[in-house]
Amino acid sequence: MALPVLFFAAFPGWIVKMLRRGGFGTRLGERAAIYRDPPEFEPCGTVHLHAVSVGESLLALKLIRAWRSREPERRFVLATGTATGHAVATAAKVDDLRVTYAPLDFRSMVRRYLDRFEPSRIVLMEGEAWPHLLIECERRGIPVSLVNARMSPRSARRYRRFATWLRPLFGRLSHVAVQETGDAAVWRDLGVAPDRIRHTGSLKFDPGGGAIPVRRPAFQSMLDAFGRRPVVLAASTHAGEDAWIAQAIRDAAPTALIVLAPRHAERRNEVAAELARAGFTPLLRSTFTHASGDPSEVLVIDSTGELRDWTAHADAVIIGKSFLASGGQNPTEAILANKPLVFGPHMENFEPLASRLADCGGAIRSDGGEALRDAIRAALDPLRASKMTAAATALIRSHEGATERVIDLFLPPETPPK
Repeated sequence: MALPVLFFAAFPGWIVKMLRRGGFGTRLGERAAIYRDPPEFEPCGTVHLHAVSVGESLLALKLIRAWRSREPERRFVLATGTATGHAVATAAKVDDLRVTYAPLDFRSMVRRYLDRFEPSRIVLMEGEAWPHLLIECERRGIPVSLVNARMSPRSARRYRRFATWLRPLFGRLSHVAVQETGDAAVWRDLGVAPDRIRHTGSLKFDPGGGAIPVRRPAFQSMLDAFGRRPVVLAASTHAGEDAWIAQAIRDAAPTALIVLAPRHAERRNEVAAELARAGFTPLLRSTFTHASGDPSEVLVIDSTGELRDWTAHADAVIIGKSFLASGGQNPTEAILANKPLVFGPHMENFEPLASRLADCGGAIRSDGGEALRDAIRAALDPLRASKMTAAATALIRSHEGATERVIDLFLPPETPPK
């Protein structure tokens, strides 16, 4: 009964968000299981991956590509929860991949979705396990798995408080692939049978099976317009952090080129206004034509799905949502690009990796102020940067093979040769 009330309370804000993110005109009716094309054109009996966010969509694409290398004829459907995730999945142009929207968790919508596609299996990427989806899939004999499952200490405490009510829900999962061995106990407490829990490591942190950040000539051409200057990239910044981090970079390294990549591209006007008030000259990547070379210029990456390759052009990377907000953002792309990392005190969504990076010298954790400026200077020092990237790379190798281990859950064991 609570879901309809929550839905209608959140509906106005959702409409505004879809307008900002360009969701309308992208088959958004599929969120309500309303489809344009006749059902006979749909790929039925395939594996469905559900990914809520952009990050989860990218992980799903990584898993699909690796899975296809082992089962070339396998077809997939990728169901996203957001317009930006849908755009990223569509832009990937993966052959024989149907990109749709995941249905809202109303019984009628879930049933229409399952009637149309008849999935053979549903794989949830990190995200929520919705009640009606799990109940209806169990009734139809469709296995549902949760992979790359993570549980922050705060979430674990909250979930355990309601474990009595959650066990019947999570107990329906056929597999739970956890990133850390310590998470297994939480999922057992939530009703998942021990033989259904597997420690695979993190898909995010697996250096294999995914796209490595690469330098793009078009990006380098833009950077060259600013002259030969060290590039400090503030990645996935959130509201309030943009000008604050830009000022810290300017104070620490006055000759550096500041590149800001807001977490949500639709914040471009807000970010530009904030930078202008702080005395910077913002230049948007979407409308970029030339730069004057003035030290006040800041390049704002107001695009979707490009951050990974912008990381390859940086000399140092600062992780957003870790200073003035909570949760943090994924540091893996910077590590894979061999770039020194700086992040703030709030990396809760990426623990224990963040703490291990800081402890081994693979990243610098800073509270802000002069400590942040010192961290930026250290990250730009070639000797210190080399030591940081080597330590971070060694640490992330502990997750190597996670993608293949996840796929192993869904494939029959190979028969050894006689």
